[in-house]
Parts: sequence; C-alpha cells; structure tokens
Amino acid sequence: MTMTSVPPREHLYRDWLLERLSHYLGRRPAPDSDFAVSGLDSVAALSLYGDIEEAFGPLVEPTDIREYPTARLLARHLACRDVRPGAGHRVRTAFVFTGLGAQHPGMTAALYIQCPDYRTALDEAAEALLPYTGVSVVDLILSGDTRLHQTAFAQPSLFAVGYALARMLEQAGVVPAAVLGQGIGEYAAAVVVGALTLPDAAKLVAIRGAFLQYLPSGGGMMATGLSPYEAAHLAAPEATVGIGVINGPRSTVLSGDRGALERIEDQLRARGQRCIHLPGTHAFHSPLMEPAVPRFEAVARRLPGGAPRLPFYSTVRGRLTTEPLHSGYWTEQITAPVRFAEAARQLLDQQAPSHVVEIGPRTVLIPYLRRLAGRGTPACRMACAGPRSGAEEVRKLLAELQARPVSAPVGS
Repeated sequence: MTMTSVPPREHLYRDWLLERLSHYLGRRPAPDSDFAVSGLDSVAALSLYGDIEEAFGPLVEPTDIREYPTARLLARHLACRDVRPGAGHRVRTAFVFTGLGAQHPGMTAALYIQCPDYRTALDEAAEALLPYTGVSVVDLILSGDTRLHQTAFAQPSLFAVGYALARMLEQAGVVPAAVLGQGIGEYAAAVVVGALTLPDAAKLVAIRGAFLQYLPSGGGMMATGLSPYEAAHLAAPEATVGIGVINGPRSTVLSGDRGALERIEDQLRARGQRCIHLPGTHAFHSPLMEPAVPRFEAVARRLPGGAPRLPFYSTVRGRLTTEPLHSGYWTEQITAPVRFAEAARQLLDQQAPSHVVEIGPRTVLIPYLRRLAGRGTPACRMACAGPRSGAEEVRKLLAELQARPVSAPVGS
C-alpha cells in the first residue's frame, strides 16, 4: 500500500486549528467537519483568520477559509505555504541583534572597507555617539584599540555595528518580519523598528555604558548548565546574585558579587556540574547594577520613545511587546534578566521565519537559536562572521535572502 506524504508541520497546524475552532464553536469539531456546517459564521471566520495571522504570519487570506473549509484541508494549505527552509516559498527574515560579549578589536573591518552602505551607516552611528564617547567608535574598531573591552566603549561600539549591519541589509531590500535584541542589542533593534531615533538611542547607549563602567568592580557573570528554576534556587541565599541571562532551557547565566558566585560554583562542582566565569569585572543585569538606575532614569525620562512599527520581541518581557519603549523600559532593562530563550522561542513559533540573521560582529546566538527551534530550524545566518568577513560573504547572504546585491566597493 502506498502511503500519502504528509507535509511537514501539518499535524501541528491541525491541532492548533481545532483548539481555536473549539473556542469559537463551544466544542471541538472533527478534523473533516465543514466549518459552515459546524456553525462557524463569517464573523468567527474572520476572527480565525486574524488568529492565524497573529500566530504564524501572512500564510493565508480570508477567502482561504472558505476554499479550505475543514481543519484538515486548511492545515494542509498552511503547511504547504510554510516558509521554512526547503519549502520553496518566499523568504521571511527575522533580525536578532547580538549583545555584550560579541565585541572584539577590528570587528567588521573588512565590511567597512569593502561595503559602502555599511561604511556610511557605521559613520552615521559613530557621529551620533561622538558627543558622548569623545572618540569615534570607528577609530576604536579599525585601530584594534583594546578599549573596546571596556563597558563605556564596548556598548556604544556594538550598538553602532548592529545599527550599521541592519541598515546595510535594509538598503539591499531586506525588511525584517520581526526583530529581537539580546541586552544592549535591543537598542539597535528599537531603532530599526522606529521606537527610538538614532540620536536618542546613541545618547542612551553611551550614558548607559559610562554609568555602568564606573560602578564598583568585584562583580562577575557565570554561565551554568542549569534551568532557570535551578539557578534561581541556588542564587536565593545570595542577596547580591540573580539570574542575568536565560539563553536556553538549560543555559542560564548567574550575575552578581564574585565571592558569592564562587560559593555557588563550589556547590556545583561538588555535584559534578560545570560552570564558566565569563570575562569582565561587572555583574550586568544583576542587583549590583541598581546604583546606576536613578542616574540613568533621570536622563532617559527626557527622551521620547515610541511603539515599535514591526514585531518587537522583548528580552525584558520574554515575548512580543507592543508597548511604547519609553524611559521606564530602558531603565528596567539595566537590572532585569535577559529572557532571550523565551523571546526567541516565541519569535520562531509565531513568525515562522524562513531565515534568522544574527546582527553582530561574530557568531554568538545562532547555536542557541538552532537548539530552541529544534527540528523546525530556519536557516540561521550571520550578517558578519568575523573581522575578515566582507563583501563576498554579504553577497552570498543577500542572494539567499533574495535581495539586491551589495553596493560595489569604491574603485571597483
């Protein structure tokens, strides 16, 4: 007997549709029950269309619910229009902006030399930052200055690189379906979706970096293989330690006083569990950041913030957010855990991107994204894989994203 091939994800769509139909009909219909016969009226059908659009993106039109009038048929239609890699359909790209720790001297140097669009955007960001940093972040980057590892320069430099990489892709016609930023990466993401202007974001990033730089040292961050629940349980007796970052189901970073972290490390090692102290002398996204909060808030509240014009997945909230990104949001972000795993999982599930592009100077987040997506992994690509990554790599990326070629280097 010949078995009929079932399109990938069809059963997931079918189960989801049956759950939503139960909401509108007051009972769970059979997979082959006709919508109209089951009692789904035109108003409920439009609401179902809105549910599909919100959960999965633009995979259907309202008329499709009439043309595929059972949960089984509509699920098959959705699965056949699935935009994940290999489905043969249009590209749908999400931008994920890298956070602190990705910086390195010379980052994006080849791109700056070879790609005029990138150079223009990085210069623009550097000019916006200059009144606050006192030195051009372009000069810091290209000269290989080790000050890039200092918080006061690392954060503005990463912001500038993220902004410039995104603008380069946009100039080629790549418009993100959704964005997410890890920690400091949220500022560049907010500019891309129109929630912050470049000058306002530059000011906030620069003062944030300076204020955090001059907090007392003695803090640290420690990567563990613990779940958030296990990490919170271990940190509970230590008032100066909290969860700094959640990168995956069992990838949690603790942040706080270094002595307290070492006591937790002793407990983990006694159990045979590994942990790694991350480079740096500050405990970002921890209670030790609280002394900087009033100073930052005093500046931030004088700057306007708007609502995102594209889907913005917040690593403060751990989900899609439509709230205006006012001063309160950016102030809370300083001490709040970075809920990357929750936000990224929702982005992958709700937006179903065919491609996720990590916007940063080197690969950091792609391994986590691949694990979070599981078998339904979209194509995960880097905008820049390292300091030698230049125009040729960008051309290949743009071809895969079905975008225009990168602008030719000067003199080519």
